[in-house]
Amino acid sequence: MQVRRIGIHESVSAVFPPERLRDELSDLGPAVAVVGDDELGDCDALVTFAHSDAFLDADLHWIHSIQAGYDRFPLDDFEKQGVVLTNSTGIHDTSVGEFAVGLMLSFARRLHTYVRAQDDHEWSHPAWDEPFTLDGERLCVVGLGTLGRGIAERADALGMEVVGVRRSGDPTPHTETVYTPDRLHGAVADAKFVALAVPLTDETEGLVGTEELSAMREDAYLVNVARGPVVEQDELVAALRSGDVAGAGLDVFEEEPLPEESPLWEMDEVLVTPHRAAAERDYYRHIAELVRQNVERAESGEEMTNRVV
Repeated sequence: MQVRRIGIHESVSAVFPPERLRDELSDLGPAVAVVGDDELGDCDALVTFAHSDAFLDADLHWIHSIQAGYDRFPLDDFEKQGVVLTNSTGIHDTSVGEFAVGLMLSFARRLHTYVRAQDDHEWSHPAWDEPFTLDGERLCVVGLGTLGRGIAERADALGMEVVGVRRSGDPTPHTETVYTPDRLHGAVADAKFVALAVPLTDETEGLVGTEELSAMREDAYLVNVARGPVVEQDELVAALRSGDVAGAGLDVFEEEPLPEESPLWEMDEVLVTPHRAAAERDYYRHIAELVRQNVERAESGEEMTNRVV
């Protein structure tokens, strides 16, 4: 595959200025330009955040998603048209790992309550037995790919007892025990925190609902940095209201942005963040490195890194 012109789709602006990526790739052999849907004509490759039907009408040979998830792309249509899709898996272990641990630390050290008190100019203390440390607490990481391993590594460094769930059941670094998905209820039963880090697939959609939440401890917290539909959101709200679980740190939701009328906004033990677990100032540099690598691979006829279809 010869790559002559790479478009940086304007949808990338949802994460970082597309001009940053264009400039970072300015010394690449192919020409690089920021483009919209009506400017795809001369592009044979495209870097994008969102999917547009215009991609299927253009003569694109390769599309790169700046996210790890690819559930928003029409894979069957790409395959029929011979369009290669690559994604950005493998670059989010540090950012998402730190973010997930940050949510857990906030609950443990009660940081979220202090921030809310500051907003009201209140000098107030939580009950003496509310704060705790992560050291010695059990964490179950569901999904041990790049994201899950990043969470496990950082939680282990804080002294947490880390277990995990993955399809193969094979051991991974920084986890004491790894369960297969059919043992999910047993895996979460003794955990103070359950962190979701799975991709959205037919198998993981609705993975966590009433039964799984009931299997968790009543003082446990759910952390979701995966995809919103992995959790049955209405069932999570019900579990939070009934006290079946203590709280939740949520970066992703069934509908995004989270609707204003969602009860999750008002719950004291829920942290709502706007799908930004992976965000960090060097994100565009990590994407540029993947694009450079794949331009070289495409032109030499090698298998492209992170190829989806």
